[in-house]
Amino acid sequence: MQVILREDVEHLGKIGDMVNVADGYGRNYLLPRRKATLATDKNMKALEHEKRVIAERAKKLLDEANALAKKISAVSITIDRQAGEEDKLFGSVTSMDVHEALKKEGVEVDRKKIQLEEPIKKLGEYVVPVKLQQGVTAEVKLFVVKTAD
Repeated sequence: MQVILREDVEHLGKIGDMVNVADGYGRNYLLPRRKATLATDKNMKALEHEKRVIAERAKKLLDEANALAKKISAVSITIDRQAGEEDKLFGSVTSMDVHEALKKEGVEVDRKKIQLEEPIKKLGEYVVPVKLQQGVTAEVKLFVVKTAD
């Protein structure tokens, strides 16, 4: 029996794969649980159409992410903090602070996408990666300066 998988099935295949399975396995397990559909001409055409739609949507999202990455890379932000001896900050600069600074510059990015490994605790210049999508990462220049008292 030939079926088209509607979801990933372990040891069998991934979504959209057309596989040959035993009649009983397909009829008693895959089809009732809607893990697969019969490989008919109609279902094959529907699958191809669905794959095209998904590919177009993915391409559009990738283009948008690349455009946002260019916009982010062109921005440099400055955050001023109080600092003590040896340029150590009182407190730290976190991804939330970077998010707020980017927002002030007119760049909307989800705070969770800012990949700050650990909070910044010293004055200086840093490069903060922002992972927008799988395969698309932008880098924003961050300057942490001492507040003028």
